[in-house]
Amino acid sequence: MGRPVELRPRTHVGPPASHDRTHPHDGGGEHSGVSVRIYQGPHADGRRNPITWAWLPWLFAGITIGGQIIWLLVVDARDLLTIATVVSFFLASFTHAWLSRGAWWAIAYAVIAAGIGWGMEAIGVRTGIPFGRYEYADTLGPMLLGVPVVVMLAWAMMAYPCLLAARRLSRTTAGVVIFGAWLLASWDLFLDPQMVSEGHWTWETPDPGLPGIPGIPLTNYMGWIITALIIMVLLQRLPERTRSGDGVPTLMLLWVYCSNVLANAVFFDRPWVALWGGIIMGIVVLPWAWITWTRRP
Repeated sequence: MGRPVELRPRTHVGPPASHDRTHPHDGGGEHSGVSVRIYQGPHADGRRNPITWAWLPWLFAGITIGGQIIWLLVVDARDLLTIATVVSFFLASFTHAWLSRGAWWAIAYAVIAAGIGWGMEAIGVRTGIPFGRYEYADTLGPMLLGVPVVVMLAWAMMAYPCLLAARRLSRTTAGVVIFGAWLLASWDLFLDPQMVSEGHWTWETPDPGLPGIPGIPLTNYMGWIITALIIMVLLQRLPERTRSGDGVPTLMLLWVYCSNVLANAVFFDRPWVALWGGIIMGIVVLPWAWITWTRRP
């Protein structure tokens, strides 16, 4: 149905005002005595505020941090908490990527990081290449070709903040790949000692290893470097775009670094792990943290 046309007569009192202008298409003639107004119904600009989901990554980040703190205080539920915090960390990274960089960017990042991580692990548990020979226990939930599904999510959850930190440190492809891979691989200096001590996986030949970190062979770290480099080479090809700030991945990378140094030094009685991880990961984390702090808006 068409919209009604409202016709209103226009009346003038006295002579036409001297400032009245003729319409450019009037041909200089007099104004019509009738004005036409088109009724358009309710106000067209009365738009509702769009629903924002910006709080969702922060919620998952808070669940992750809270769960990891609780993990320190309990013993019986640690396996379940480990799985839960990996899932929530992944969701924090994935939802932030989705909201800040778009759905296809987030899906591509998750497929690349989780897929490459899982693929290299699946090769590793069968051939010993590139990490060395190891085997997963059944404590981390469902497996796919001998690799727990949650391990795939762990690769993806951490690859995202590492990529963004590397992009802040460098504008070159090589720089981003090197810094991102360094952060991702050096994280394992904290991760492997904790997971091995909890019995989630075991190494067939744990020697030689780093001084002060028994039970984990040097080949493991080489495998992490290779895998991290492959992941970062592919992730760097994703466009660098953002619709919002990167507070969540910044928080999570800082939390991973600081909490692991503190936990290993104070709670786990693993000072060498705190030292190795604090120094090696800190080589990139600390300059990045300084740049992030000094260049904040």
